Amino acid sequence: MATSKPDDDRSLVDLLTDLPNHISALVRAEFDQIKAETTYKAKHFGIGTGMLAAAAFVAVFLLGTLIATLILVLAIWLPAWAAALIVSGLLILVIAVLVFIGMVSFRKGSEPLDSLDSFKRDMNAVKGVGEYGRK
Repeated sequence: MATSKPDDDRSLVDLLTDLPNHISALVRAEFDQIKAETTYKAKHFGIGTGMLAAAAFVAVFLLGTLIATLILVLAIWLPAWAAALIVSGLLILVIAVLVFIGMVSFRKGSEPLDSLDSFKRDMNAVKGVGEYGRK
């Protein structure tokens, strides 16, 4: 009766021979797991983004109705044209403030990078040129 060796009794050569197969299987399994997790997360991020875009779309209409409501409320005490003019003036003021904040932000974003200047000074120091070369 022939006896087969259980896996526990395999020789070192057999174990070392199987090692590349086990490593490649492990790497493939890890990549498959990463791919599955990434797909899951991307699907849910996509659904979330779509829902937020739909909410923003509906919010635009809500803003329009709120503006109309404000005009109608003011029209109780003022002529309708004056109420609409006041609300339009307020909206222009809000737009002006938002544009100002946006322009300030763009100016700050367009300033030169400090790290680039630092890199240039470091390169000059390595070359022995510039402020670092003199004492």
